[in-house]
Amino acid sequence: MKSDNRSFESVEEFKYLGTTLTNRNSIQEEIKGRLNSGNACYHSVQNILSSSLLSTNLKIKIYRNIILPDVLYGCETWSLTLREECRLRVFENRVLSRIFGPRRDEVIGEWRKLHNEELNNLYSSLNIVRVIKSRRMRWAGHVARMGEEVVYRVLVGKPEGKRPRGRTQDNIKMDLQEVRCWGMDWTELAQDRDRWWALLNEVMNFRVP
Repeated sequence: MKSDNRSFESVEEFKYLGTTLTNRNSIQEEIKGRLNSGNACYHSVQNILSSSLLSTNLKIKIYRNIILPDVLYGCETWSLTLREECRLRVFENRVLSRIFGPRRDEVIGEWRKLHNEELNNLYSSLNIVRVIKSRRMRWAGHVARMGEEVVYRVLVGKPEGKRPRGRTQDNIKMDLQEVRCWGMDWTELAQDRDRWWALLNEVMNFRVP
């Protein structure tokens, strides 16, 4: 491909500012890469996370401040499917299982891994999907209040041709539906900063199985 007498290689994907961009405008490869990076980070500290010399609170801080940022880099613009949400939750539960360790079953007297529900109850912070939703809504609200800036037009624009599967604003609408905001223009809601933050907190604290 040429532009202004300069030649550019045509590729299916490339990294820009640490984010993987594809010619299919798909976020799946980026999430896959983020999870691979998170797994590598997890494996480098897994012995620390299972050490009896550290408190559980310190282990959680290691997860939240070292591992999680590696996974969630650029997540504000992610458009997640249920499959990707599941993959993210599986990753987090693997880490939490290492942090909280096994428990002795009082009935059979044997050690076993904690079930996902037990892990969720022990982990007092937002789960990884809720963190993504909160960051996405916070960013989207900021963009909506920017007016007719380029980033706003990109976020709410409707490209010609075949409609892509899932866009960030589609996910925002679904998040709002969880807290009973049906059929409302989210860009208008975001203009009221206090109301938007109240909705953001509802979405963050919405309980799911």
